[in-house]
Amino acid sequence: MFECPQSMDENLSAMSAPATHPDIETPHSSPPEEKLDIEHAFVEDDPRKWSSTRKTIILIAVSGAAVICGLGANLYNPAIAQIESDLHASSGDISWSISLYILLLGDVPLIWSAFSELYGRKKIYIVSFGLGLIGCIVLALAKTVGVLIGMRCVQAAGASAVFAIGAATLADIYDAEVRGSMMGIYYSAPLLGPALGPIIGGALTQAFSWRATFWFIVIFTGLCFVGFIFFKDTYRKERSLTYQTVLKQRLRERAAKKGNASGVSISSHETAVSAEAKMSEKEKSEASVPPTAGTSLVDLSAQDLEGKAAPSREAAVLAKEMSEIKLTFKDVSPVGPVIAVVSRPNNVLMLLTSALIFSSSYSVNYTCARTLSDKYGYNALKIGLVLLSVGLGSMFGSIIGGRWSDYVFVKLKAKNGGISHAEMRLESTFLAMVPLPLSIIAYGWLAEKQVHIAALCVVLFIFGFCSISIYSSTLAYIVDANMGRSAQAVATNSAFRGTLAFAAAEVAIPLQNAIGDGGLYTLWAGILILAELCTLLTWWKGKTWREHAEEKEAQRS
Repeated sequence: MFECPQSMDENLSAMSAPATHPDIETPHSSPPEEKLDIEHAFVEDDPRKWSSTRKTIILIAVSGAAVICGLGANLYNPAIAQIESDLHASSGDISWSISLYILLLGDVPLIWSAFSELYGRKKIYIVSFGLGLIGCIVLALAKTVGVLIGMRCVQAAGASAVFAIGAATLADIYDAEVRGSMMGIYYSAPLLGPALGPIIGGALTQAFSWRATFWFIVIFTGLCFVGFIFFKDTYRKERSLTYQTVLKQRLRERAAKKGNASGVSISSHETAVSAEAKMSEKEKSEASVPPTAGTSLVDLSAQDLEGKAAPSREAAVLAKEMSEIKLTFKDVSPVGPVIAVVSRPNNVLMLLTSALIFSSSYSVNYTCARTLSDKYGYNALKIGLVLLSVGLGSMFGSIIGGRWSDYVFVKLKAKNGGISHAEMRLESTFLAMVPLPLSIIAYGWLAEKQVHIAALCVVLFIFGFCSISIYSSTLAYIVDANMGRSAQAVATNSAFRGTLAFAAAEVAIPLQNAIGDGGLYTLWAGILILAELCTLLTWWKGKTWREHAEEKEAQRS
């Protein structure tokens, strides 16, 4: 921790004594203040205290918006043959339009998450869905394959924002004890895309043309865009680790300019954040009276800033200074937070785990359509109905797995004397670890031998259930383990996921041609076992790694 020189210590000691300001009544004694983590910092109009109805509306809005991501990736797959004929596109062109969509859907959220630290969640939702709306309209009118590929990138960039800040929005309004269930519901929404996309796309293409698939997304995106206009922002800067880190640096710089070059008390800033939140605009405006002689803007005690009485003049001045600090994109650049996220071993292991699970699901959906068409002779509508088994399994796995995650978390917390840590969340993944690799091996060899389609539907349902039940718990862990930078952590997760899914899409067909479905998914089973070992290692050592990293970050700040 930052060490104050002797003069600063004396000053702080003096400030910790009963105040002598004539206009402020000071209690004779005050109980020691409980230090809360940044996730529970005091904020005005706390989203965690909103009504259940309002929270549910937000959950529905964010989850509904997330459906677009899955629809965009799968809706026009049944129309690929028609697109190739109409736009004179090659199979390589179509492959690029699919792979680039997935890549940008994963990587662009890093930028959106940074902007959300500046402008909050609501503005990012509106801008991103406006961008996606434009991309979809141009896609529906495209005359060349170049425009198609380019607008697919624009469409992905717009749709990707909900991947970055959707989970962060839920973290803003829900406590950790119920977050797993809410994450499960939220993540079940994008799974409707892979499940229903081929069915809807096939029906629209047969009834109208391939352009109808994009007009469908235009309508859906437009509804989300209008809905977010009435969305109440959940972002609070007092609970943003990125914002507070920059704020500390700015306060140090201001203090140095005002003659306090000898040192800065970080604890003063931490309590001043709450003081600013508790102050009314009138109190901030009345803070124009300069502080008493010998007291710098950062030489304020926790009692001055957080006492039961109204904030002192010094606290008011400091809070006013803080409210006047404006951040820029350079201050919230995603590079620093991403480095901070990936510098922790527990984060890297769980980011890889979630990315590998997602990539395996994407590979199954991508290759299964080809297998059903070539080996079973199914048309687009029948393929969509078979893939619905994966989607339904994933939806049930997400919802039930999320509730199971919360149940395990609450039970372990109670057993530990009411003290919880993020790694407790990972114990809920143990039950699904055995059937996950077994189900994907079973799918591969059943498809290879062209077994009856009912058997494929059963193992695809089991695979979808197990993969997403584990994924929803890992996503909740990533949020819980990165308090104060949940948006950046989820965006980093999206980047890992999008990059590995892009690679999986590029190698899936060549591997399928070379070693068949049986060989391909035996390989994937081995990869998933490695991912599960990463989860077990994080469950065992993650708490130690995370606390060590938090101590190092605290010392640097």
